[in-house]
Amino acid sequence: MREIDVKEITQAVARLAQKTNFELGEDVLAALKKAREREISPVGQDVLDKLLANALLAKAESLPLCQDCGVAVVFLDIGQDVHFTNGELYTAVAEGVREGYKEGYLRKSMVTQPFSQRVNTGDNTPPVIHTEIVPGNKLKIGFMPKGGGAENMSWLVMLKPGAGEQGIIDAVTSAVREAGGNPCPPLIIGLGIGATAEKAMQMAKKALLRPAGWPSSDPETAELERKVLESVNKLGIGPLGMGGMVTALAVHADSRPCHFASLPLAINLQCHSSRHAEVLL
Repeated sequence: MREIDVKEITQAVARLAQKTNFELGEDVLAALKKAREREISPVGQDVLDKLLANALLAKAESLPLCQDCGVAVVFLDIGQDVHFTNGELYTAVAEGVREGYKEGYLRKSMVTQPFSQRVNTGDNTPPVIHTEIVPGNKLKIGFMPKGGGAENMSWLVMLKPGAGEQGIIDAVTSAVREAGGNPCPPLIIGLGIGATAEKAMQMAKKALLRPAGWPSSDPETAELERKVLESVNKLGIGPLGMGGMVTALAVHADSRPCHFASLPLAINLQCHSSRHAEVLL
């Protein structure tokens, strides 16, 4: 049994909160540069140039990539041989969010009483935490600031079992068409296929942690990702909805077994500022 002091977790989360808001990952930068090479629309090219310049400036000046510093979404892959000491795990994560957003002067967006008074909590807590128990004695922390504009474009579709691959392609294409420029394209599209409604939604969100454009390890799912990306990029929505060839940078799908009378499809759109990072303790 390996012990991890929860103070280490607080410190790690605080660092991740700032790193993800200030620094766009090399995977996303590479995807944006590739998109710039492909884009033929002059307006789209100009938008992509500005997005790349914004990323360089944010990192150099330790400034937020976007004014919306997002909901703090935290993924914890907990080794089954880990024991946490000197405090409670979720409290430690929340404290890391609190410290990271305060010290980084990041916008706080979380409100209590969501359907009535909507009072800002003042420290961007509580975070949204997803946990999985995995083999080993390590803790992997994934951090994703998820902006409201992109998150508002989420879909859950309970397809008929016979809808198949084409039904998924059509549903995702329809969702992106309806979203238009609202989620700040070019997008990374997370898909959760199968399992149950709530699990599919979680799968779609976690798929966004994958390096941009990294295909699924399952050949059939990887082929579906390719077909969805091709279909979406024919819409002509383009960077920031200004028109062009590149509406999405990548599609990341996770597929799981499901009930024979069901085909859940969760769609989670991520904006061009696909902020995420991981650390292993």
